[in-house]
Amino acid sequence: MDTFEGRLQGGSEWWSAAVGEAQDGGWVRDAVERQVMRDIKVATNPLHGGRPAPFTEDSGHVRIGRIANWAGVLRLAARAGGWVLQPVAGRRPPHSAGMAELLSGIYAVGEQGEIWMERFLRGELSPEDQLAMAERFMTGPGSVEDLDLFFYD
Repeated sequence: MDTFEGRLQGGSEWWSAAVGEAQDGGWVRDAVERQVMRDIKVATNPLHGGRPAPFTEDSGHVRIGRIANWAGVLRLAARAGGWVLQPVAGRRPPHSAGMAELLSGIYAVGEQGEIWMERFLRGELSPEDQLAMAERFMTGPGSVEDLDLFFYD
């Protein structure tokens, strides 16, 4: 189940579970969580100039790098906050979701970017439809890029 589709589906479920928990009042971010999310936003600025995904006019290297960048940033964020990133493909998020689940959901797609980058550097191309779906997950209205808009604390 550790396929792109599994990562994207699991990532969406885990991300949504954490956001839902926060919107229902079950998870109220503390000061560290709010600061970490601000830092993630700055570190993962997609530099797309407001263009909507997919970014087909950009090179494959830039497009994949934009996604892969999230993985390293999220590993650092998890270490800084003491959260453990968990595999999400084929797994349901815990009933009480919070920061670890949020980061894990997003990380699943970012890690896929790292896999694609390794393949790209060997001369293999990523499937365009999958790359476009990952870009839409990470950037644009209602995406991870707008994450701070989903929290009311």
